[in-house]
Amino acid sequence: MRASTPFPRPKPLPDALPPDLEPVISTGKMRLTAAIVGGALFMQNIDSTVIATGLPAMAKSFHADPLHMSVALTSYLISLSVFIPASGWAADHFGAKTVFRAAIFIFTIASVFCGLAPSLPILVAARILQGLGGAMMVPVGRLVLLRSVSKAQMVAAMSWLTIPAIIGPILGPPLGGFIVTYLNWRWVFDINVPIGIVGAVMVTLFISDVREADGGGRLDILGLLLSGFAMAALMAGFETVGRGIIPFPYTLAAFAAGLAACALYARHAAGHPHPVLDFSLMRIPTFASSVIAGSLFRIAVGAMPFLLPLMLQIGFGDSALKSGLTTFTAAAGALAMKPAAQPILRRFGFRTALVWNGILAAVFIALCAAFSPAWPSLLLNAVLLVGGFFRSLQFTAFNTIAYGDVPRPKMSAATSLYSTIQQLTLTLGIVIGAASLEVTESLRHHPHAEVSDFSLAFILVGLIAATAAPICARLPPNAGEALSGHHAA
Repeated sequence: MRASTPFPRPKPLPDALPPDLEPVISTGKMRLTAAIVGGALFMQNIDSTVIATGLPAMAKSFHADPLHMSVALTSYLISLSVFIPASGWAADHFGAKTVFRAAIFIFTIASVFCGLAPSLPILVAARILQGLGGAMMVPVGRLVLLRSVSKAQMVAAMSWLTIPAIIGPILGPPLGGFIVTYLNWRWVFDINVPIGIVGAVMVTLFISDVREADGGGRLDILGLLLSGFAMAALMAGFETVGRGIIPFPYTLAAFAAGLAACALYARHAAGHPHPVLDFSLMRIPTFASSVIAGSLFRIAVGAMPFLLPLMLQIGFGDSALKSGLTTFTAAAGALAMKPAAQPILRRFGFRTALVWNGILAAVFIALCAAFSPAWPSLLLNAVLLVGGFFRSLQFTAFNTIAYGDVPRPKMSAATSLYSTIQQLTLTLGIVIGAASLEVTESLRHHPHAEVSDFSLAFILVGLIAATAAPICARLPPNAGEALSGHHAA
């Protein structure tokens, strides 16, 4: 009697490409493509984090309430969430290279407009345009990479791509602090210009154009409207809950509207041949595991750039620059992971690596709860260094196996769905981190967050990260063997 597997085996799809049509690309071209896409990812990630440091200076320049400046962040995130679902269709319809280059151009031009903005409303308008560029830039860039490399090269390609995702949020705060302290807040946006120009030139010279033969079919306009509204409402709810920006009933209304739109979209997508977000991909076990377990892990990791700098500055009394330099240690761990990812996954396979590395990553997140001003700097940095290694390896594994069994004609739909969920969960991580601090402050009657309050928050997000391990354990032993080269006994 055959043992049943936790996930049903995916049925072969009629439009799956045969193995002999795997792309042939040299290692050097693979690394160059990954570096170009990674550069766009770095630009978006560092932009999202560096701006937060400059908000007080922007408020002073615009004669605005600093609390109201959060709209400069939320407008971008909402715009990003609304347009991401259309990224896969746009890449298939217009060509991934064309859309990727145009997205970099839009993001760069919008950054210039942000830096020139004379008032808060104009800044918000420029940030919405910037969100449109970002929504197309990162998912389509990832699609370019996935369609350019063979399955055997995916782990190495994702290792190169993951590094900017780790470095950007960590480098952002100290860079923003330096710019605001010694230059002008407008330079926060201007640093995107040289990166964008170089990126657009590199795409033109070295990226191949890839698109589907059917041009992506007709755009699911109703699905885009429903999914866009759902994402905008949910993101608005996440960004305003517990922060006193708007009355709490309005936040609840945003959540209710978002969930209602989600239900309407699910009903719509069930009867549409080409929905803008294709949830039928969740029938693929490796994709479903990466989405579900990866979301739990991203919630925890999304809280890290929020909690750690605040703990060092508020709890330890460090300056913004010093705390930024300390948190940058985790980026060194991510860099160390790059050459190790392929050998580790080849030796242990995806299932074993995702389970045990995920547990270790969760432990090192929770270990931040033990940090105190009495800790030697060398020991604190060592914890962050090793933790950065495990987190980066987990990201690489999740981001690789997610697409391992996705047929190439479905890659654009997969990147749209994966990126949409990824954006939600990373934002949810910040919300959970902030909410945990507010709850512990309230229960303990602390006038402001203390080290012990941060400790409880780190334990909470560490536990959330650990819940991903049992989900990964349900994968079959041979999951992703074509990607890793590991053959289960």
